[in-house]
Amino acid sequence: MSKVTDEQKMHHYMGIEMNIQTWNLLGKEERNEKDDARMINFAHASLYHWRKSHKYRPINEQRGQWMLSHVNAVLGKSEEALSYAEETSRLTIEQDLKDFDLAYSYEELARANAALGNKNEYVKYLEKAEETGSLISNEDDKKYFISDLESPPWFGCK
Repeated sequence: MSKVTDEQKMHHYMGIEMNIQTWNLLGKEERNEKDDARMINFAHASLYHWRKSHKYRPINEQRGQWMLSHVNAVLGKSEEALSYAEETSRLTIEQDLKDFDLAYSYEELARANAALGNKNEYVKYLEKAEETGSLISNEDDKKYFISDLESPPWFGCK
């Protein structure tokens, strides 16, 4: 077994920290342009550091792509949001992810399509997100997902 280096530990810590900072900015009531730029940079940095962590797993890639889609959707960057949502979906299928991660994949496809004004695609993926979300086995995860699903922005679609 190979020894875990200090650098790998630092990357693991920074992946988590950048994710936390992204969520903090997502929850901020009155973000400005500087906050928005930082939020995008934090989401990219989180995934970068996760990729270099000794605890990196393929699911970290899927969740990092989801975060990039979510941040871009929240900021109204619809093309970017859809691109990352499609990558999240591809990884979800490739890794045969179910439950929580599958529900979030559908949620982000719905949100990105709402941002683009693709109402038919939005409805299709929202229904899948709701159905899959209702089947999440862990009750706390289910409540968390439903709360996120009910949170804006939905760009006038919901």
